[in-house]
Amino acid sequence: MPNQENNQSRKVSRNSNSSKEETRVKKASAPKVNLRDSQKPRESQSEIGESKKAKPKMQISQKKHQIIQDSLPNFQESKKVKKPQKNTQNTPKDSVSKLQNGISKETKDSQKAPLIQKNIKKLKSPKKEQKNNAQSLVKLDLEHIWHPCTQMKEHEKIPLIPIKKAKGVYLYDFNGKSYIDCISSWWVNLFGHCNPYIAKAIKKQLDSLEHTLLAGFSHKPIISYSARLCALLPKKLTKCFYADNGSSAVEVALKMSFAHHQLLGEKRPYFLSLSNSYHGETLGALSVGDVELYKKEYKDILIQSLTTPVPKDSDFSKELASLKSLLEKKGKNICAFILEPLVQCAGNMHMYSKDFIKAACELCRQFGIHIIFDEIAVGFGRSGSMFALEQCEVVPDFLCLSKGITGGFLPLSVVVTHNDIYKAFYAPYESHKAFLHSHSYTGNALVLAAANAVLDIFEKEDIIKKNKSKSEKIFALWQNLEKNKKLGNFRHQGMIFAFDIVQSKHKRAGMFVYQEALQKGLLLRPLGNTIYLMPPYIIKEKQVAYIVQTLEEICQRL
Repeated sequence: MPNQENNQSRKVSRNSNSSKEETRVKKASAPKVNLRDSQKPRESQSEIGESKKAKPKMQISQKKHQIIQDSLPNFQESKKVKKPQKNTQNTPKDSVSKLQNGISKETKDSQKAPLIQKNIKKLKSPKKEQKNNAQSLVKLDLEHIWHPCTQMKEHEKIPLIPIKKAKGVYLYDFNGKSYIDCISSWWVNLFGHCNPYIAKAIKKQLDSLEHTLLAGFSHKPIISYSARLCALLPKKLTKCFYADNGSSAVEVALKMSFAHHQLLGEKRPYFLSLSNSYHGETLGALSVGDVELYKKEYKDILIQSLTTPVPKDSDFSKELASLKSLLEKKGKNICAFILEPLVQCAGNMHMYSKDFIKAACELCRQFGIHIIFDEIAVGFGRSGSMFALEQCEVVPDFLCLSKGITGGFLPLSVVVTHNDIYKAFYAPYESHKAFLHSHSYTGNALVLAAANAVLDIFEKEDIIKKNKSKSEKIFALWQNLEKNKKLGNFRHQGMIFAFDIVQSKHKRAGMFVYQEALQKGLLLRPLGNTIYLMPPYIIKEKQVAYIVQTLEEICQRL
């Protein structure tokens, strides 16, 4: 994933038993803790798919009497535990049942009650307890976890935030604070956290098949998904090869392209990519990217790659001329041209012309060069169409998909190619032409259940059409920030919105925005001085309005 500027009840009943009489403990109802900032827009119940849940019963071990913090989320410091009152009447059956659930006759010992009361006193305030718990988690995290794309020393000053739960567009920490997930948790979440439909599909699949190897075996979820995916793509793209993540998909495409040329007797040692590009951080994917920050330490072990300039504006005549000149010199030695169509997301959300993409691909094909579309970030509606290739009017030889493919639930990627590539590897075993690449969890059944559910939502709710209208409304709100002259280059493509900080008194302006936004309940992860919004598709206009209003306030202090 891209390196970025900033890194980061139960109501308990207790019985004190006399030797002959049973007791009843009165239920104490505590007010619910409001998890949201009152200034922030609330999300509807239908949006986050919340449902009433039965309060779980707490069991007390015969050997140990331990109060578990999470069992008392609504316990208030101001609410004192009332001592059990003697009941001279017969205890109702339902009360007896509750008392006996988890408290056996052996535990009805008056010596145990003081221990329970002592532990209750330790709770004091749930907020304090939650805070202490969060601090313990952070300490344990930093002792054992090396976080991705993070300078860990930063966490000496910048607090790490453990997340307890999530619903819809919101993440909730252990102190009850909520954050709008403005970046879809690294661009993967499409239909909200804990989406009930996708979750239900995964749970249902759990009861029949969790996983099987995909070599020599198959299963219904992956067969169904592959057919459905290909039906959404140009007719030429008919073969799916699965992997686990975006970088892995790029590796698959690079290897397939190179091997295909080899099988045809062609030696093509180079790959071609655009300047400012990013395709992942495994060695092959890193080789064809153009972000120096990632590559410079590993330049001696990277594969050979050439770079051609990406257009900076609508006039791409110079960039096209540069590509043509490069191809005339080395075109016959290039395996494939890989690009992120329409938006270079990790490249500061740089957006460029679809016409350039079409013209560049036509030039490359004149030299027998494969076309690889890296739609890992922009696929599944993020660019405005289901897939960016639709807008570019290009059918690539390899299409790499990941991120939103499972709606943000589970890791999965796929490379879709065509029969001309597939047939070159299709031969008797003795020819040793098989494409030997695999991952242990390739095509996992649970993951594919999630992926099928995502396609269901796209089909049933007409997401692409809805997003076109929503995108325009969001950008209209986004443009309100243009009044601040310290900000510039406002842009959007589909459900991606961005602007740049062009002037600031802060040395790390992006970091300043990140930290201030967190205080206001927004999760933003600027790319350097580029601030972007890439929200789940279920975000509401009032939530976007809050994001923009908060950014207005923060950016006034740049």
